[in-house]
Amino acid sequence: MLENPHDRAVPASKLGSGLQRALVFLFVAALVGVAVLLLLDHWRRGSMLLSLALVYLGLIRWVVDSRIMGVLAVRSRKFDCCFTLSLGVMIGFLALSVDPLI
Repeated sequence: MLENPHDRAVPASKLGSGLQRALVFLFVAALVGVAVLLLLDHWRRGSMLLSLALVYLGLIRWVVDSRIMGVLAVRSRKFDCCFTLSLGVMIGFLALSVDPLI
């Protein structure tokens, strides 16, 4: 597997690889939940779950190694964390601020 060139100097995570994989699996499970909610036309709940999933991804990116994150580790840990946390907060704000159109 290719190594992330932005994380070569970052020390390895203190968490076991099984726990790290479980954390990433929870994110993927949340994305499946988002897809189900969107397919059922619950777009507001789906976008809120997407927001929470992105915030969760930003948090776990700090403690999970790049080799386990795979394609979710795009840049350095700091950039990925800041970007996904910011994106999650913005999507959450939009999900909460738009009228539900009932």
